[in-house]
Amino acid sequence: MTQMMMPEAGADPDHTQTTPSAQPADGSSEGGKPRRRRRRRGKGRSGAPGDNRERTDGVAPPSRPAPARQRGLGADVSNPEVFDQGTSFDTLGLSEPVLRGLHEAGFQRPTYIQAKLIPAVLTGRDVLGQAKTGTGKTAAFGLPLLHMVKKGAAFSALVLAPTRELAVQITEEINHLGRHTGLTAVTVYGGQRIQTQVDKLNRGPEIIVGTPGRIFDMVDRGHLHFKNVRFAVLDEVDRMLDIGFREDIRRILSRCPAERQTVVVSATISRDIEDLARRYMRNPEKIVTTAGSLTASMVEQHYLAVAPWDKKKLLLHLLKHEEPALTLVFCRLKRTVDELARYLNAKGVETHAMHGDMSQSKRTATMRKFKEGELAVLIASDLASRGIDVDGISHVVNYDLPEDPDLYVHRIGRTARAGRKGVAWAFVTPEQGKLLTQIERLVNAEIPRMDYPDFTPTPKPDTWRPEPTGGRPPVEIVGVPDKARNRLAAPEGPQLPEDPAKLAAKFPGGVVPTKLPPKTLRGRVPTRRGG
Repeated sequence: MTQMMMPEAGADPDHTQTTPSAQPADGSSEGGKPRRRRRRRGKGRSGAPGDNRERTDGVAPPSRPAPARQRGLGADVSNPEVFDQGTSFDTLGLSEPVLRGLHEAGFQRPTYIQAKLIPAVLTGRDVLGQAKTGTGKTAAFGLPLLHMVKKGAAFSALVLAPTRELAVQITEEINHLGRHTGLTAVTVYGGQRIQTQVDKLNRGPEIIVGTPGRIFDMVDRGHLHFKNVRFAVLDEVDRMLDIGFREDIRRILSRCPAERQTVVVSATISRDIEDLARRYMRNPEKIVTTAGSLTASMVEQHYLAVAPWDKKKLLLHLLKHEEPALTLVFCRLKRTVDELARYLNAKGVETHAMHGDMSQSKRTATMRKFKEGELAVLIASDLASRGIDVDGISHVVNYDLPEDPDLYVHRIGRTARAGRKGVAWAFVTPEQGKLLTQIERLVNAEIPRMDYPDFTPTPKPDTWRPEPTGGRPPVEIVGVPDKARNRLAAPEGPQLPEDPAKLAAKFPGGVVPTKLPPKTLRGRVPTRRGG
């Protein structure tokens, strides 16, 4: 079986470096309180011994030199597939306060989308940008905002995101990078107390980040307006269109001032996105940095053939034998998310679920634990996973293969963030061979099969029922003859008697018509109108 390399330890999700002096030998924190360590998995099934061992000293193994790391992204900045080696942030035209925040956050070299999109946005033009998931698109539009927005100009920048988690993530990164600019970004999203967000809006923040639904809610309540919007940004716009925010986006952009700058960023650019750009953007500059492939080249992909009733058993087998560090599992239905989480917890694997029906406080608490490494496995629906930007995710499991191949690219992009290595597993049932082929065509690569000889499939249970595909079940109509009918064809003539003599007697001269006349009134009588 192919060896699956784990990403190196040593990157902290909270953008702080770990030094040997900060980690006492007994594993306790500075205050004496025991520090919960992330359960590190990896037995080194093949390769050199110790390849997958956890390192708590923050340095690379002595056998190979540690590459330069961009602390904010936890990635090797010398990787030419992700970072533009011929450009630095100092040459992009950003102001000194913005650059100071960048350097303090550990940003050393821009990614390709950052190197191309930042100068284009700074010119004041509308920009449509496409880049792989995990290449730093948030900083690509956030840094120009921090440079151009004026301090004290309330509500002058508006950023739309498809989910609460992504909106919070964007706000945190903008505030983190703009610590020396004096600007403030505030998140507006559903699930949090209205008054809490109203108090923040009343302080007049310059940058508003939110989901379209709550943005409109605040406008209707009179706590937010679009009169001062000079910059409008749509992040993950492909997902926003997929989940039904199309009309909300149009309403928001149509109510913003015409003399504004609009920036749209996405991992994929469909015809709908192009139409949106033509309608609400002014001659936008299109920037594409996918280099011919939409999937992250750093992701090691495999598929596992499995019967649908064996999925739970196979996932448990993987988690106990491969022992990945942090695993994100994607399911199609919310019900499956909950059922799978209960199953794994009952089998001794600490697992948490996250989907749209959960309360915002519970989703926030789950995300905090996952980012801090307190969880080993997180099971999520596609919508709830937007905004999961955690450096330590080593494995992504497509428990349910998505019907949309583009969604597969978004899923596996949760790992291999900005140049890190990652592993993606996909469970494929016998009926999904054609769907797997479509995914391979999209990523322009053949996904190898992965087998476990020690995994024993089970026979199909008598009680097995396939998952519902959505919508109402088909209704079978009985008692009606199944006769094909073309409703656009001319109606058939009357059935004539078979006796020729009787038939000829009914027509003058004995001439029997064989078809309808070329022109008929079809029940309409000409009338005279007017006069």
